[in-house]
Amino acid sequence: MPVIPVDKPLGLTSHDVVNRARRALGTRRVGHTGTLDPLATGVLVLCVDDSTKLVQFMEADSKDYLAWIALGAGTPTLDAEGPVTEAVPVTPPDEGTVREVLSGFLGPQAQVPPQYSALQVGGQRAYAVARAGGQLDLPARNVTIHALDLLSVSSSVQEAPRAFSPGLEGWRPDPNGRTFDLPPPLGDFPTLLVRASVGSGTYLRSLARDVGAALGVPAHLAGLVRTRVGRFGLAGSVRVEDLAEAEGLPDLAALDFPRIEADEQLARALRQGKRPPSGVVGRHVVTRGGALVAVVDGNGEELRVVRAWA
Repeated sequence: MPVIPVDKPLGLTSHDVVNRARRALGTRRVGHTGTLDPLATGVLVLCVDDSTKLVQFMEADSKDYLAWIALGAGTPTLDAEGPVTEAVPVTPPDEGTVREVLSGFLGPQAQVPPQYSALQVGGQRAYAVARAGGQLDLPARNVTIHALDLLSVSSSVQEAPRAFSPGLEGWRPDPNGRTFDLPPPLGDFPTLLVRASVGSGTYLRSLARDVGAALGVPAHLAGLVRTRVGRFGLAGSVRVEDLAEAEGLPDLAALDFPRIEADEQLARALRQGKRPPSGVVGRHVVTRGGALVAVVDGNGEELRVVRAWA
């Protein structure tokens, strides 16, 4: 029942990775905890067999990214899939101006999702409607952006840093580090390299659009690498071609919640779907003899069993 962080390569959809994992691991029961677009790379967390029960507890994990934002060109997809439908001449902006703009996006906010997304309105997928030439009225979603660090301002995405090494504050440019694959650029546009830490549901493509708008120009996401999902980092992720040999993590190691050790009576009650005693605040895992019994959630007065394992 492993949880496996995978380093998704450029050009594959998240579903492509799931299908390859099913073949490599010999099981149909594979899920993931957060979609990555085909033009994005990095950490995609897979849950296999009974660990698919954990997906609901990990979808809200915060995530870290390296984002290349190209200024002066807008695209319908908000990324390098293109085509460029709006372009204006732009010179590389002053770093101080960019940092001031980025600081305005920190904290809780309402963000309008991209039209080319998997969101549904009235049973219709937004991307399907967009590909047919239409648009859905996508309501803004509440998201939280924890940190936005400007790493560089370059004359083009080709000139922007491409090699990185992990550090205490996240991945940083390093000529001797790992080189990341980015999609082919749509032109020579000034490019911001931003290290982002965001809450669940945040679209980096929308952030690129909105940062450009704050600077007074169209913009798109020229490249994206997800470097962390919850407790899973890129450095510890396995390549798709190595999935068959991947050991992954057991359920208890994957759930980063406080732990309660139950006695036999409480464990039995939880497995029968009964509520545990009150007094627990937040989400906790309940174990008995080292085995996962349940995940419980409460406000200190009312407590409910989110999921019990038989």
